[in-house]
Amino acid sequence: MAFTPLHDRVLVRRIESDEKTSGGLIIPDSAKEKPAEGEIVACGEGARKDSGELIPMAVKAGDKVLFGKWSGTEVKIDGEDLLIMKESDILGTM
Repeated sequence: MAFTPLHDRVLVRRIESDEKTSGGLIIPDSAKEKPAEGEIVACGEGARKDSGELIPMAVKAGDKVLFGKWSGTEVKIDGEDLLIMKESDILGTM
């Protein structure tokens, strides 16, 4: 992939959720919500303070993360649907 996010942005691939409930019911596509869980594909170098000092990223490529339902911007890169979001949109790692 030839895309590198800038500053404190990350590129995230959504992780699809199960198609069945714990009781065994199959969830149709029309009733599914977009998952708020993903894997980081690429990271920027980090934000900068007013003094120019680099603030390193707290996450790295390969980390599994949770993010807000409406976080990020959807993009299509190499035929794959991905999200670009700021590091601050990430709620936590798993």
